[in-house]
Amino acid sequence: MLSRLIISLADAYSMIIFVYVLLSWVPTDRGLLADINRVLSRLCDPYLNLFKKLIPPIGGMVDITPIIALLVLQFGAQLLVRLL
Repeated sequence: MLSRLIISLADAYSMIIFVYVLLSWVPTDRGLLADINRVLSRLCDPYLNLFKKLIPPIGGMVDITPIIALLVLQFGAQLLVRLL
């Protein structure tokens, strides 16, 4: 029961990060998308910033931190479930 909750929460947060990354490619100056982007930013940036401090952008432009963050989140959730 607890393991399903952990996996579900990790999957939901992964989806939130994925949507946040996709929205970063769309100009969102104002309107509904800007509001959604602001909320997602508050949810995702604290976690993503942990990795941005450690991993510089590739070539100065390509940010792979969301990929690394998603992998760590999924592997961490799986590890936690196995330890329970």
